[in-house]
Amino acid sequence: MLGDFRILDLTWVLGGPFSGQLLAQLGAEVIKVEPLEGDLSRQVSSHSTEVDGDSGFFLSVNRGKSSIALDLKSPEGRKVIHDLVRKSDAIVYGFAPDVPARLGLDAASLHAVNPRIAVAQLIGLHDQPPYSAAPAFDLVVQAMSGVMSITGERDGAPVRVGYQAADLVGGLYLALACAGAMLKSARTGVGEHVQISLLDCQLGMLTWQAQNYFISGQEPRPSGARHPVIAPSDIYRCADGKYIAISPTGQQFWEGFCRALDREDLARDPRFDHPKRRIANVDALSEELSKIFMQRTSAEWAAHLFEHRVPSAPVNSVGEALAQPLAGIRGMVEQLAHPRTGEPVRFLGNPFKYGDAGVLAYPPGHGGSTREILERVCGYDGSAIDRLIENRVVHQYVEKGGA
Repeated sequence: MLGDFRILDLTWVLGGPFSGQLLAQLGAEVIKVEPLEGDLSRQVSSHSTEVDGDSGFFLSVNRGKSSIALDLKSPEGRKVIHDLVRKSDAIVYGFAPDVPARLGLDAASLHAVNPRIAVAQLIGLHDQPPYSAAPAFDLVVQAMSGVMSITGERDGAPVRVGYQAADLVGGLYLALACAGAMLKSARTGVGEHVQISLLDCQLGMLTWQAQNYFISGQEPRPSGARHPVIAPSDIYRCADGKYIAISPTGQQFWEGFCRALDREDLARDPRFDHPKRRIANVDALSEELSKIFMQRTSAEWAAHLFEHRVPSAPVNSVGEALAQPLAGIRGMVEQLAHPRTGEPVRFLGNPFKYGDAGVLAYPPGHGGSTREILERVCGYDGSAIDRLIENRVVHQYVEKGGA
């Protein structure tokens, strides 16, 4: 799909690298440009979550890329990055807003080198003072955006989303923005600069909660797993202590749900026979359902309700989710041999399903492709590359003895 496009990924840690991996999953050639000391996320973990020195954090968002290690602060390093820019279709980065101009990587400087290059920039909050210098970590953005205020149990403390929602959603938007900017550049020959703010993305994800607030003025509140305007749509504890999620939305599914429970009387009950009355009497309905679901295990209920086509599922742990048959059927768990040890390592698969989608390569070693990229993309000869390595402008991974 994006097989003819080359993208320079200058991002680090999580959200930006996730966008680069998404673009690689769409078929683009993605070159990860790391500092000489490497992406910080290579070391962000406990020893138990490392594979041959690289953290699970790093491995999770850097598949399908090659890696060049480069000192962007040196004049020689800037020449190298500009030579790469000349032969690339897009560059993505997540520097603080004032950094690109200092490095000669602002849109104006890059377009002077390659007028067609798409520039996709990820920032935390805003690109002007006083916000441009403010740290924007995932938890901070979740708090600022209001998402924590609608997450958690009723009358409980605010809760962050269980994964890094601000960083990862920002990465999704960044990948989409990069693809759109490259499409425009391919059609017009004019490079586009698109900016993505982590805060903007989280505000954008509020969708109907924000729209309802604009209309009514009423603040959305957390409701645990329970849906605020649909009933029943909640989780229930089962006989084995595990939970089942059910959401029979619409009258047809509601009546089918009651038949599956052998409780057709609930469908006729004047408290529950209409969607609005079910919401008005949701506590009474939840009390009835809680008693029913304690009669079987979560797995038994899941199988029974699936057979009766009731929208439902067991509340899986991460391990259970990855082990469920559907994850294998959909190719969402893959196994690769470690390039140095040969040991098998499991990874998440590609959510994009299309004709020639392949299995992404193992995440790159730090600077593992430095020499190859400088030769193939920039046309440098061996002696020129040797000088750059000797002058510590670039770093070349050496397999025996490491980085």
